[in-house]
Amino acid sequence: MQTPRELLTHLWTSVGADPAALERVTLTGDEPQLPSSFRVDAAAQVSIAASGLVAAEIWKMRSGQPQDVSVDMRHAAIECRSERYLRKNDEPPPPAWDPLAGVYQVKGGRYVRLHTNFPHHRDAICNVLSCEPTREAVQAALLQWDGEAFETAAYALGGVVALMRSRDEWQASPQAAALDQLPLVEISKIGEAAPKPWPGGDRPLSGLRVLDLSRVIAGPVAGRTLAAHGADVMLVSSPRLPSIPWLVIDTGRGKLSSFADLTTPDGHAALRELLVEADIFSQGYRPRSLAALGFSPEEAAAINPGIVYVSLSAYGRTGPWAERRGFDSLVQCATGFNHAEGQAAGVTGPKELPMQILDHATGYLMAFGAMIAKARQAREGGSWHVQVSLARTGKWLWEMGRLDRGLAAPEISREDAAPYLAEMESGFGMLSAVRSATILSQTPAYWARPAVPLGSDAPRWPARG
Repeated sequence: MQTPRELLTHLWTSVGADPAALERVTLTGDEPQLPSSFRVDAAAQVSIAASGLVAAEIWKMRSGQPQDVSVDMRHAAIECRSERYLRKNDEPPPPAWDPLAGVYQVKGGRYVRLHTNFPHHRDAICNVLSCEPTREAVQAALLQWDGEAFETAAYALGGVVALMRSRDEWQASPQAAALDQLPLVEISKIGEAAPKPWPGGDRPLSGLRVLDLSRVIAGPVAGRTLAAHGADVMLVSSPRLPSIPWLVIDTGRGKLSSFADLTTPDGHAALRELLVEADIFSQGYRPRSLAALGFSPEEAAAINPGIVYVSLSAYGRTGPWAERRGFDSLVQCATGFNHAEGQAAGVTGPKELPMQILDHATGYLMAFGAMIAKARQAREGGSWHVQVSLARTGKWLWEMGRLDRGLAAPEISREDAAPYLAEMESGFGMLSAVRSATILSQTPAYWARPAVPLGSDAPRWPARG
């Protein structure tokens, strides 16, 4: 198996970054930190370190000053489930899942996982099954269904579910074959533009403006990461869209937050005005949904030549599942992780990974790709498109190899995590939250803005500098 440093080296050089920069990185800690047969802790450390290293390289471009980067594996593992350790006014998090969400059996002794945290997704499941919204009714109805037929029918009506597949079953699927053709972080030039000079400031991303159109974990983590290095990040959401309040708090640190309903003329115009002055446009909506509203990568580049456009998908940009909705828990289930982890633990049915590592690692990879592309833009010009997916991150994690006694590692309680937490004021009260695991010797990572409720700010950029 490759060491974390070897994994970082491969990731770093895969996007054409300077190998000499790797000499300034220190990775500490050993596997496993959390109980899993998969190398979730290595994925956490490497993805966080990659984002920190490119921030350091941007600072060197801007100031001429090199700096050292260090990431501890235990701190990285804790940051990659930061939502579990968050406290608001000493209150613990509410239940993470809607009562209907979770694992159910279908015909033939197989399992499906339902994601029902958003009301319209829960309603879609009940409509497909023609049943009441109770676990008992859903289970009784599902026993009449073939798992794959239910999965297909649920997606057709707007639900989000996954049939639990073994790794071999997933690898035999057309979507796995499509993913095999994609890099972990895909960066492509989509237009011509002059290089944009770096604005003034005393942090790697000072003065850069980032539009964050994302929800739940992966996309918001990317925005939180860019904010930790000094970017002005504007989270744009709609008052019509549901959210998960606890995640809004945890991933909202460092961000401004405004409303813009893109289905209305005013909301569309507000986003367009923000885009004209943005440097990075990061979005996690289902593939092609923003294109239908006039904000595809190519349209964004026409509106603002020199933009870096970042796209997150569940299952990749190509293949029969390219437009399929998805969340970390479902991608884990569909691509073989839950089956394999269950087998390793000796349990019947699916077993989840100890954190939503596909979400968190993909969020750091989004930030990494965004910064790599922004550095290219500053050097050579152009408009750029960065593409990542949860399933492709899963392929990366799987190919790292397995840990024979990984499941024997103890859990990390909140008391265990205390050295990695900090208190901060917010628009929700006093927070106790995980600090950034990225340690930069010259420009420490931190969040200059408090987390605020959705829509707290006008859709206007603050002045630079």
